[in-house]
Amino acid sequence: MRCPFCAAQDTRVIDTRLADDGDQVKRRRECVACKERFTTFEVVELALPRIVKRSGARQSFDENKLRAGMLRALEKRPVQVDAVEAAISRIKKVLVTRGEREIPALALGELVMQELSQLDHVAFVRFASVYRSFQDVSEFTRMIETLQQHDPG
Repeated sequence: MRCPFCAAQDTRVIDTRLADDGDQVKRRRECVACKERFTTFEVVELALPRIVKRSGARQSFDENKLRAGMLRALEKRPVQVDAVEAAISRIKKVLVTRGEREIPALALGELVMQELSQLDHVAFVRFASVYRSFQDVSEFTRMIETLQQHDPG
């Protein structure tokens, strides 16, 4: 690992710990040349499926787009960033465990809606209203009624 301060190639690991519920390895390092210390994170590189859009176009899974969409739905809602990151991790884990090379954007949207319904109902409704592109108010009302039936509190 190259030192970010002096660019020396010789660094040593001082401490190693698990982070992010065991999904990452956090290493504290020290540069042999300049004695500066820094932290690195080691994560498994997952083979995530390509996303098949409604138009038939295919694109690589983009975690930043997923996060942006969820944060847009959660805007001004009382949900902690850690909860959003955990939801994103769960979605990625589902995608990897399915073992598919491609997944329809609709299926990814359903996973996002599942997670948002657990995080915040208002965010769920926001996302669903755009995602499902309701044709009239009655469709929207049915979705709200279904949500209320599953969680009357």
